[in-house]
Amino acid sequence: MTAGHTNGMRMPTTADLMSMWNASGLKEKLIFTFGMLVLFRFGIHLPLYGVNNEYFSNLASQNNILGFLDLFSGGALGKVSIFALGIGPYITSSIIMQLMAVIIPALEKLQKEDGEAGRRKLSQYTRIFTVVLAAFQGIIFMGFMAHTNAITAGVNHIMFYILSVLTLTAGSVLVMWMSELITEKGIGNGGSLIIFVGILSGIPLYSSRTAQMVSNDSALMWGLILLLAIFFATMVFIVIMQEAIRKVIIVNPKRQVGNKVYGGVNTFIPFKLNPGGVMPIIFAVAILLFPSTILSLVGQANLPAGWVQDLVLTLNKIFNPSGITYYAIYFVMIVALTFFYASIMPNMQPKEIADNLKKYGSSIPGIKPGRPTADALDKILSKTTFIGAMGLGIIALVPAFASYITRITTLQGIGATSLIIMVGVALDLINQVRTHLLARNYETFLKE
Repeated sequence: MTAGHTNGMRMPTTADLMSMWNASGLKEKLIFTFGMLVLFRFGIHLPLYGVNNEYFSNLASQNNILGFLDLFSGGALGKVSIFALGIGPYITSSIIMQLMAVIIPALEKLQKEDGEAGRRKLSQYTRIFTVVLAAFQGIIFMGFMAHTNAITAGVNHIMFYILSVLTLTAGSVLVMWMSELITEKGIGNGGSLIIFVGILSGIPLYSSRTAQMVSNDSALMWGLILLLAIFFATMVFIVIMQEAIRKVIIVNPKRQVGNKVYGGVNTFIPFKLNPGGVMPIIFAVAILLFPSTILSLVGQANLPAGWVQDLVLTLNKIFNPSGITYYAIYFVMIVALTFFYASIMPNMQPKEIADNLKKYGSSIPGIKPGRPTADALDKILSKTTFIGAMGLGIIALVPAFASYITRITTLQGIGATSLIIMVGVALDLINQVRTHLLARNYETFLKE
């Protein structure tokens, strides 16, 4: 197993940057992506009418769940902007549809057998379900707003409620549209890039809070240094996890055409240690934040004393992002989702890989073609995925516990989850650019 240090970790030179900028089609994609992200950031600063933004912003900073949601929305939630729901409903809808595609045969057929037309239809179902989720979350959110008295005096509550839910739903759909445009016409990975920009925008705020906390208690300085060192080490391990691969040697047969002999050169199949990249983390956060948000908002209501109130309070403790139970569930979900994501990836299907190797006369040294090859690949993939899943889960927990030990809690919001997403998206972006550069070099070679 190798960490892939030679796979493009070299710092780009001026010539590389000029080549990137002049690459065929890449410049337009980068400009388009940048324009969409600027439009997203502009929308974050457009508040809903009739809301006391300052009051709610202070409330969000004091609530762990609201603060975490605000971080992933790029500050839109705290500002109660038209993009307050962010990309969350679309991410949640995508997760549910992918899970349903495994369970429901008709959806599985659309995904695997009906080609591009089937995938387009599945994407349409995802968009429709996004609208439903956004409307539901908008209703819950506005109910919470009404309960916290964050609505400006003199506003008609019924009209405000209806128009605000419609605006929040439309804003979420607009963010979904932007992410799909970035994926299709931009540099790619639109949803991840929007989350990345949102997290990046929260760093100055968290840094100022940390500086103020340390200035008030100089004894925390060494704790801050230790925490930053752990964060840096975490980033290094994230890069290793993202780039590490398991090479499976493949023996290719020799073929004679006339007087020349072709083939016979050994190659390898690269299986990534972390095949899902940042997606298991994003999926786990999205799944956990959904019940956490609902429970947090319901918990603010004046529930009558009894078993209902006790149940809500208990569940609130379980799904609270600062609780040990939350992190235990978080770890299990990361491991499970890493295996799930690996199981649905086309390039990680042992039976199909074995059939293709047999078809072209290739084989793994010491293993018979066909079923034995599929079994051997399945064992290899199970081991690598297990190592990757456990590593990803541990990386996600270490900085959180480090924040608890060092008592620097102001950086907890940009802990391992945010670090993994930022580093993972940055690496994906570099790989996307490299792919375009290779394609351009290949086109130049063909023209010559």
